[in-house]
Amino acid sequence: MKSSRADLSRSGLRPSPDRLALPRRFFARDPRVVAPQLLNKILRVADGRSGRIVEVEAYCGEADPAAHSYNGKTARNATMFGEGGHLYVYFSYGMHWCANAVCGKQGEGVGVLIRALQPLDGIDAMRQARPKARDDRNLCNGPGKLTQALGLDKRHDGADLVSGADGVCILSDGMPPPRFPLATPRIGISKARDELWRWLLPPLSE
Repeated sequence: MKSSRADLSRSGLRPSPDRLALPRRFFARDPRVVAPQLLNKILRVADGRSGRIVEVEAYCGEADPAAHSYNGKTARNATMFGEGGHLYVYFSYGMHWCANAVCGKQGEGVGVLIRALQPLDGIDAMRQARPKARDDRNLCNGPGKLTQALGLDKRHDGADLVSGADGVCILSDGMPPPRFPLATPRIGISKARDELWRWLLPPLSE
């Protein structure tokens, strides 16, 4: 896959030989294909804080009653209907922010919720952002926890994950997704609860 090395350099998200931005075409697919392939990729913000993606959920637009986009485009979910490879950020239950990678073609309204990360870089800054975390594993082991740990909020809605121009990107360091990710029903939804559209690393990842 080609990287967005030049764009990342201009944005201040400095590339490195072992971490390359995912190309637009990676995201421009069905979220049920993208989601398990996002496992082991790296979500990174401008100050260097980063984590490896270890849990995701796919949301499938008008075909998915659990998706924010199921009933069409609104001011809140407009980013979901844009070009793949952008970040859709929304406020959940009046408590915390959630971050999603927009997928598919423009107008489809599909994406992948990033549910958990394994902290990699900037862990001290994550601890400061989440002082109530019991341990480092608890820093990013939930969708609201990881946005707090990385400082992601409404300001990042629409951020370009490919160019990194808005201070957030998804990178690959060459670690492949697991060959057999664990697939389960999604969490915290009341509709389409039987779909196995949540993926996470198996207990003993390859």
